[in-house]
Amino acid sequence: MKITVEQVSQALSHVNDPDLGRDLVSLQMIENIRTEEGKVAFDLVLTTPACPMRNQMKAECIAAVRQYIGKDVEVEVNLTSKARPAVASELSGVKNVILVASGKGGVGKSTVAANLAVALAKSGARTGLLDADFYGPSIPMMFQLGQQPIQGVEKDGKTLMLPVEKYGVQLMSIGFMMDPKKALVWRGPMVSGALKQLASETAWKEVDYLVVDLPPGTGDVQLTIAQSFPVSGAVVVSTPQEVALSDVRRAVEMFQAPELHIPILGFVENMAYFTPAELPDHKYYLFGKNGCKRLAEEMQLPVLGEIPLVQSIAEGGDSGKPVALDERSPEGEAFLHLASEVIRRISVLQYKQQ
Repeated sequence: MKITVEQVSQALSHVNDPDLGRDLVSLQMIENIRTEEGKVAFDLVLTTPACPMRNQMKAECIAAVRQYIGKDVEVEVNLTSKARPAVASELSGVKNVILVASGKGGVGKSTVAANLAVALAKSGARTGLLDADFYGPSIPMMFQLGQQPIQGVEKDGKTLMLPVEKYGVQLMSIGFMMDPKKALVWRGPMVSGALKQLASETAWKEVDYLVVDLPPGTGDVQLTIAQSFPVSGAVVVSTPQEVALSDVRRAVEMFQAPELHIPILGFVENMAYFTPAELPDHKYYLFGKNGCKRLAEEMQLPVLGEIPLVQSIAEGGDSGKPVALDERSPEGEAFLHLASEVIRRISVLQYKQQ
């Protein structure tokens, strides 16, 4: 059977990107179509190597070729991604910056940031994690790291710090450079300046997603990061209680202010429900139910994920082994789902900005 490139292109025009709602051909996601007798091969160019829908789109491409050309056609799909340039800023080598924020402390923001970074790395993305909480840097503990001898590297006449790497994530924190038993007694402007220096003088290595664990609240550090670097979007963490949700409103209003105008990717409801290990199908809503969902609907923003209140998540943070490392556990699955939703939201936002 003789097959033409035009036939293949026409067949693949029936396959849509599930997030963007347009066909793969018009989105220029199909390249290098090759045909032989009874065989078809082409590249499926994804928006990111960690695209959560990659297997679904590959299967739909194969099905479309066999439906519109012939059921016995041999189809080879090469999954690839188009390299998006790093953002034009002092964050050399970083393509996307994701802020993880909360309106108040105690909602598990750092736990979400650490597990999100691990889940992004496990999904295939090159990932970095910047600990921007100078007064309470918890990332070193969550990765079973203490003070670290930070290595330097010369680049363009400057000495940059090499990030510490663990679990496939590039890490940088002021906690690597200070005694964990001593408090940091700095005024806000000093912290802001030091944080900007820490972020921009780290030699990030081709990072697809840099997760930034912000301190709670709406202070100097949040404004420094938001105003100093191009940010792809913010993830806002909350618990279901009304007292936490009232602070979330202020965090969202800060990011949406005209002088910042940072897209909100969505909410993460942490400690959403409790499920006993011996009753895995039961959910107990200890802090209220659907609090984040109601606020998200009111503000016309999505809920990216619901993270259960389970002992393993806390133990993973204390032991330096984030629960997202085990994608087979319900907790690990929850963070992998969160990572896929974050990737999808960024892809959609970037497409709309083109």
